[in-house]
Amino acid sequence: MGVLLGFTGPIESLTPAMAAGAEMAMKEASDSGKFLGGETITSVRADSTCVDSAAATAAAERLITSDNVVSIMGADCSGVTGAVVNNVAVPNGVTSISPSATSPGLSEIKDNGLFFRTAPSDARQGEVLADVLMDNDIKSIAITYTNNDYGKGFADALSKAFTSRGGTVTIVAAHEDGKGDYSAEVGALAAAGGDALAVLGYVDQGGRGIMQSAIDTGAFDTFALGDGMIGDSLLDLPGLDSVKIMGTAAGSDSEDAAIFQKMAEDAGITGTGPYRGESYDAAALMILAMQKAGKADRASIAGNVMDIANAPGEKIGPGELAKALDLVAAGTDIDYQGATGVEFTDVGEALGSYKQLTIENGAWKTVKVR
Repeated sequence: MGVLLGFTGPIESLTPAMAAGAEMAMKEASDSGKFLGGETITSVRADSTCVDSAAATAAAERLITSDNVVSIMGADCSGVTGAVVNNVAVPNGVTSISPSATSPGLSEIKDNGLFFRTAPSDARQGEVLADVLMDNDIKSIAITYTNNDYGKGFADALSKAFTSRGGTVTIVAAHEDGKGDYSAEVGALAAAGGDALAVLGYVDQGGRGIMQSAIDTGAFDTFALGDGMIGDSLLDLPGLDSVKIMGTAAGSDSEDAAIFQKMAEDAGITGTGPYRGESYDAAALMILAMQKAGKADRASIAGNVMDIANAPGEKIGPGELAKALDLVAAGTDIDYQGATGVEFTDVGEALGSYKQLTIENGAWKTVKVR
């Protein structure tokens, strides 16, 4: 199975744990001896870069033509995911499940039923972050977003949701990744003003640079962060202890989420970054879809994913792939819940829940689940 994630680029601190989450599911199924009569699953990693569509497309082509993968866990960021689906995966009849591509535009992609995502759409995250802001008595915000499909879609969703709740958006401005100085961008945001600055960017790139400049200049003391900013690599940002942080990322505090967290820790997966559980679930869904088909070929996977993911059937949590493989082989319906409470809409994307997060004592803390 292919694992196509941005091992270099603006979320490179998040992707090792995401890949390891997917590979946990592959190992669990292989070690059970129950997958297709004893077959084993090998992970083949490739770099999407998160932002370079040409590089991501070339990486996907290598996975499909040279490595002969049966399916792809990925891609990760929305722009490269759309490019891979349109240009490589669909033309070659390969199913892909993204654990983290959240652009609302992907809900309408022409995928021939081959693309799914275990991450919910930012149309929903925009509403959740708007609710967080309102609950914290934030009446006006400035928005900066990374200049790509993810950032633009998220910014549009947040702006619409926040204004519909009676808030004021003072400015919506794109920023480019890869710059050494963001003082001009922060100057424009500060001039527009607002009770908080919403940073819809990447934790290892422009989003971090925007925050650093805003903190250094005192332009803002309250920040609202989207999921692309929720990573442990932000915790060493100078001056972070002097500002207020509120953020959102897909996740829950369910019993299944706690079980998965313990599984991850036992497997040596450290940190608190997002989309590890979604990666585990993406791989697990494709594994179980192959089991339902009785063979590991590309053509058989997509048609079984929805049946595996949704009710009716016996509920399957994280760490229960051996049980699930037995049930599926026996022709028993299952309802795969996994680490993240998987339930797909009719276009094959997660409904999802979100953690509201803050930073306390140098660590991410979940305030509540929405």
